[in-house]
Amino acid sequence: MNKLFTYAPTGARLLLGLIFTVFGLNKFFQFIPMPPMEGVAAEYMGGLAATGYFFPLLGATEVVVGVALLLNRFTALALVILAPITVHIAAFHILDPSGLPMAVVILLLHLGLAWDLRAAYRPLLQSK
Repeated sequence: MNKLFTYAPTGARLLLGLIFTVFGLNKFFQFIPMPPMEGVAAEYMGGLAATGYFFPLLGATEVVVGVALLLNRFTALALVILAPITVHIAAFHILDPSGLPMAVVILLLHLGLAWDLRAAYRPLLQSK
């Protein structure tokens, strides 16, 4: 059990980095087909796509941060940058529950890593 806690943060970091790298690259190369959406979720995604810049910016951010996680570089900063993206993924999948299991996995990996790196965030959370 002790070894599990030793290797779990590394596994979580690599898995989260892989998820964001792959899905970030998919925004550019569309190698994973996305199922069609319906209702409010489709309207929302259509609005984001209509801006013309949102998905390329999101994809580039996901790739850069995903690679940083894979290389174990600037991990605490990478998690801060990913925080609003992770919250958005979780909130969006309330509208479109088909991807909810993956959203929960991403959220749990992110929270677990943030907890493991909580000492890095302590100065940010001190009131002066």
